[in-house]
Amino acid sequence: MFAVALFAVLVALGLAIARALSGPTVFDRVLAVNSTGTLAVVLLALTGFVVGRPEFLDIAILYVLLNIVGTIAVLRFVRAGHLGDPIEGGPEGAP
Repeated sequence: MFAVALFAVLVALGLAIARALSGPTVFDRVLAVNSTGTLAVVLLALTGFVVGRPEFLDIAILYVLLNIVGTIAVLRFVRAGHLGDPIEGGPEGAP
C-alpha cells in the first residue's frame, strides 16, 4: 500500500516538475514549484513512515516553512521588482 502511495507521489512530482519547466507564465511556474515542494514534503513523510524514522517528519516541517517563505518572497519579487523597501535618497548623510 505504501509502495503505491510512494509511486503516485513520484508520478505527481514528475508532472509538477514538467509543468514548472513548461509553464507559459511565471505564476504557473511558481505554482508548480510550490506544488513540487509540497509533494517533496509528502514524500519525506511517507519515506519516514516506511523506514521507521520519525526524524524525517521534523525535516518535512522545516521544509514546509522554507517552501512557504520562498514562495512568498518570489511572488513579491515578481510583483514589485524588489524584496524590500527601495532606498530613494541613499543613506542619510550621503551627498
